[in-house]
Amino acid sequence: QVQLVESGGGLVQAGESLRLSCAASGRTFSSYAMGWFRQAPGKEREFVAAISWSGSSTYYVNSMKGRFTISRDNAKNTVYLQMNSLKPEDTAVYYCNAPLLCSDYGCSPTDFGSWGQGTQVTVSS
Repeated sequence: QVQLVESGGGLVQAGESLRLSCAASGRTFSSYAMGWFRQAPGKEREFVAAISWSGSSTYYVNSMKGRFTISRDNAKNTVYLQMNSLKPEDTAVYYCNAPLLCSDYGCSPTDFGSWGQGTQVTVSS
C-alpha cells in the first residue's frame, strides 16, 4: 500500500495562490491515476483533480478548470496541485489519493487505495 503525505496548505486571501504537494512512498501504482479530493465541514468529500502517473492525462472538475492545475514529478514521486485565484468556497481539507480509477466521467478511489492525512486550505475574503 502506498503512503501519501500532503503539504502546502495554509491561510491565504481570496485571489492568491497555493501549491499543494502529495509525496508518495512505498508501493507505487504506476498504472493508475493519483489525485486530489477536498472536504469542507458538513459536506461530502468531492473530487478535485487527478493525473495519470505517466502524466499524459489529466482530469478536472469543470468548475476548477482554468484555476487549478495538476502535475507530477516522477523523480520525487510527487503530485502537485497548483491552485490559483483561490476563492473562499475553496476552503476545505484537501486529501491526496492513489490509485484512482478514471474515465471521461471522473475519477473514483479504489478499495485498495490510500488517503493522505489531508492539508487544510483556508481562503479568506
